[in-house]
Amino acid sequence: MSGPPLQFLHGFVLAARMGNMSRAAEAMNVTVSALSHQMRQLEQRLGYPLLLRQARGVEATPEGRRLLDQVGPHLDAINEAFRPFQARRDCVLSVSAVPTMASAWLVPRLGRFVAAHPQIEINLQSNQLLIDFERQLQFDGAMRIGDGRWPGVIAEPLIDEWLVPMASPALVQRMGGIGAKPLAEWPLLGDPDGEWDRWFALTGSKAPKRYVAIFDDSESHHRAALEGVGVALGRVTRAQLLLQSGQLQLLSDHRLKTAWSHWLVYPERSKSHAGFQAFRQWLHAEAAEYRVMMGEQQQ
Repeated sequence: MSGPPLQFLHGFVLAARMGNMSRAAEAMNVTVSALSHQMRQLEQRLGYPLLLRQARGVEATPEGRRLLDQVGPHLDAINEAFRPFQARRDCVLSVSAVPTMASAWLVPRLGRFVAAHPQIEINLQSNQLLIDFERQLQFDGAMRIGDGRWPGVIAEPLIDEWLVPMASPALVQRMGGIGAKPLAEWPLLGDPDGEWDRWFALTGSKAPKRYVAIFDDSESHHRAALEGVGVALGRVTRAQLLLQSGQLQLLSDHRLKTAWSHWLVYPERSKSHAGFQAFRQWLHAEAAEYRVMMGEQQQ
């Protein structure tokens, strides 16, 4: 017996996962009647029922669950392998950004892009992985943090990153207020990169003998400051929303520029993608506005 048509298996996997024939039919762009007919043919071919029809949907039978476990991952792999070869549309673009930059800076501004370009669908993926544009053809661009030297991509600077001591209002009150004591006498949250050493050298003040805690990632570093554990030498862009809401307070007018900045990177092929170019122009305008705002804020 030859295998069942691939669309029958696709329809079964969707129906079993969604638990609803109507939604599965809509996802396949067929009628519910057509999908039901396909499921009956598939069950007749296999010789046992796969889906239990219930008042509020469908549920896989034990045999159906076994088939789903066997077939589902293979269909997922086929879809994923085929995705990069699908025709790219100018009204759809995919961008990658590290989670901290996405949540703290990009997403709060994204509504303005959507309002200005309602015809463009943007798919934003937040992760720490470095995108390989030669292999991951579904991506049109990415926001990266670094020195701008990445081979094989076009890299355009967006904004610098600055470090400033920051703490929770509760800790500020406990210490008697900003400026009540030298910063070295506050509970400081250390970092493995020695940025505090650069800070104290910049300000000409004395560094502490110890730190109350040391974190190797910025998320934990800022979270500890938010909880009042100590003072973070925080990244201003990363902590912008916390500062604006008053959950964190800057403890100094001085700021220290980091060695890394935020960049927009993209492959040569994205030059001809109208949707991405609209996003690129908008992103540079937002970055320019932010740079002006930060300059005024620090004066």
